[in-house]
Amino acid sequence: MLLVIDIGNTNVKMGVFKDKTLVASWRFSSSRTRTSDEYWLYLVSHLKENGVNKSDITDVIIGSVVPNLNYTFSHLCEYSFGIKPVMLDHNMAGGLKTKYSDPRRLGADRIAVTLAAVRDYGAPLIVIDYGTATTFNVVNKDGEFIGGAIFTGIKTALDNLIKGTAQLPNIELSLPGGVIGTDTVGNMQSGFTYGFIGMTEYMVARIKEEEDIACAKVIATGGLAEVIASGTKIFDCIDRQLSLKGLFCAFSSKNLTSGRKGNKGQV
Repeated sequence: MLLVIDIGNTNVKMGVFKDKTLVASWRFSSSRTRTSDEYWLYLVSHLKENGVNKSDITDVIIGSVVPNLNYTFSHLCEYSFGIKPVMLDHNMAGGLKTKYSDPRRLGADRIAVTLAAVRDYGAPLIVIDYGTATTFNVVNKDGEFIGGAIFTGIKTALDNLIKGTAQLPNIELSLPGGVIGTDTVGNMQSGFTYGFIGMTEYMVARIKEEEDIACAKVIATGGLAEVIASGTKIFDCIDRQLSLKGLFCAFSSKNLTSGRKGNKGQV
C-alpha cells in the first residue's frame, strides 16, 4: 500500500492507496510545534480505524508547502515505517507538460491537484483550490500547465479581518439567503461567500477569454469548495481528494520506490 501525505499550511491530509484505489483518507490540523511522535499517534489511530496495518505500508510520498514540517514527517516515516519517503517536486510531474517560467517555484499542492485533474477530467481545464490560499491552475488545450493566479484563502481573509477589528465576531462560513445581510453575521457571510463567488466567476471568465478555452472544465477542490459551489453553477465538478490522487499519480507514473530495504515499490 502507498501512504500519501499532503502537508498544507492549515491541514495535513493523508490517504492510503491499495492498487489504484484510495481506501482511506483523513486530515488533521498542521502544527509546526508537534513532534513526529505526536503526529504518529494521529496517524496510527487512523490507520487502525480504517483496518490498515503498519506493515501494509510499503511506500510513502509527501507533498509539502511547509518546509519546516518536512523533516518531522520524513523522520516519522523512517523511524515508524522504516521507509524513506519520496518528496514531490517539479521533476515528478508525471508527464504533465509545463510552461511555468520557473517550475522549481511551483508548489507541490498545485502540481498534485493539476496532475489528478488532467488524468480524471482531461484538458483544457481550470482547477481552483480553496485552501489557505486560493489558487487558479490553468491547463491549455495541449495539456500544458501554463500558470494561473494566487489569491488569499477565504478562511485566511476572514481570520485576518477578525484579528484586525475590535468588534467583528468569528463566524461560520456559509451561504446566506441573500446578498444583503440584515445583521453583522449576515453581512460578513455575504461579503465572504458572495465576494469569493464573484471573484471566482470573474477570474474564470477572464482565463477562458485570454486562453481561448471556453470549453475548459472548471474543477473545484479544497476545504471550502462546497460553500462556494452552493452559490454558483460555474463548476463542472467538486473533487475533495484531488491532492491525494495527484500524489498517487506522481508516484505511480515514475515507477518510484521508497527507501525500505527489499521494497519493490508496488502500489
